This record gives sequence, C-alpha cells and structure tokens, in this order.
Amino acid sequence: MEGEMTLAILTYIPMGFVAQLIDGALGMAYGVSLTSFLLTSGLAPSVASASVHTSEVFTTFVSGLSHFKVGNIDKKLFKELVVSGSIFACFGAYLLVNIPTWFMKPIVSLYLGIMGVLILLRSFNRDPPTYKLSRSILAAIGGFLDALGGGGWGPIVASTLIADGEDPAKTIGSVNLAEFFVTICQSLAFLTMLGLRNLQIVLGLIIGGVIAAPLGAIACKKIPRRALMLLVSVLLICLSVRGVIRGTLQLNGR
Repeated sequence: MEGEMTLAILTYIPMGFVAQLIDGALGMAYGVSLTSFLLTSGLAPSVASASVHTSEVFTTFVSGLSHFKVGNIDKKLFKELVVSGSIFACFGAYLLVNIPTWFMKPIVSLYLGIMGVLILLRSFNRDPPTYKLSRSILAAIGGFLDALGGGGWGPIVASTLIADGEDPAKTIGSVNLAEFFVTICQSLAFLTMLGLRNLQIVLGLIIGGVIAAPLGAIACKKIPRRALMLLVSVLLICLSVRGVIRGTLQLNGR
C-alpha cells in the first residue's frame, strides 16, 4: 500500500511542476490544466477542484513570496483584489458542491479568447478598446469562477488587467500573491463540505509546484514585456479554443 502511495505521489510531481512553472511565469493555467486532467481521470468536478485548490495553498504561497522578493508586486493592486476575490471564491465553492454548473464553461472560454485577442493586439502596439471594470468586481468574478471551474483566477483577472494596459510582470505577481488568500478561502470551504480526499494527488502537486514556483517568478521578471504578452495571449487563445470544443461536446451529449 505504501509503495502504491509513493508511486502515485511521484506521478503527480512532474504535473505540478510544469503547471506551476507556467502559472508562475504567465499568471495562469495551474488550476485549469490540472483540473482538466483530473476530470479526465474520472474524478467528480467538486473533488478535482478541491484537490487542486488544496495543493494551491502551498504553491501560491511560495509563488507569491517569490514574486514579492523579485519585485513583481503592486501593493495597491493586491489590496484591491484580495478581499472580494476571497469572499466570492467561497460562494463559488459552495455552488460547485451543491448545484450543477457545467453551463458556465463555454461562457468563460469565450471570454478568455476575447482577452487573448486583446492582449495579442497590445503586444503589437495596437490600441484595442478597453473596459475599465472595477478591480474588486473583477476579483469577485475571478474568485467565483475559479472555484466553479477548478481554475480561472489567473486567466480571468490577470488577462483582463493586462488587456487594459497594466504592466504584465507586476500584474502577474500581484494576482499570484492575492491568489494565495483566495485559495485558502476556497480550500477551507471545500474541506468543510467534502473533507480531505486523494491525499496522494495533493502531495504530488504540492511538491512539484513548490519546486517550480521560484523559477516561474524569476522567468516572469526576466521575460521581455512584449514576449510575455505574446505568451499570455497564445495560452489564453489555446485555453479558449479547447474550452469551447469541450463545452460544445458536453452540451451535445446532454
């Protein structure tokens, strides 16, 4: 039994490492990518989201601290995001456990695609229209949808801020640090309603993610602004296309 547990942990370490390296550098994809994988492994959406967010308590702490050390934090932005994001993350976790929420995925995917295109235009010095949504409202939407979908805080919050012209590195660092507190609230909500499950998955993701977190923060600091925006936009568009296809297939299957 111990051997099987160890093998399972070792299986999830590289997954946590790769997901957190991308998330730390680009500000997104940890929750979305890992939750998608766990769902294909047969876990229920609420259990998959709970497993990912429990591991994120540790990875976001190290990631946020690493971004702080390399100077990627905008304190004012962080304060505007953390409170409403945390509150609505708890609400999203409650809904995920208690009601079906599959209909939200295609809508979120389309939104991410639009943000990806806006960021892509800005990376080529175009001037697309901006929509100055209140940061606290944006954080509330991001925290709520993050809990529902097992990921989405970074893609929604960071992408919108970057599309509106905010500095990419400062935005990614501040969003990562705020995500630590958002994730704590989500995890406590999930633990209260579901308990701790799939410990081997959580441990593997934690180990891999903690190792990768400082590397992601350094990469975010070092990558040139235009290159960072290009990478973020391409990742968002890919996530959007993938999400729309999966959502369409799910709708057709109902």
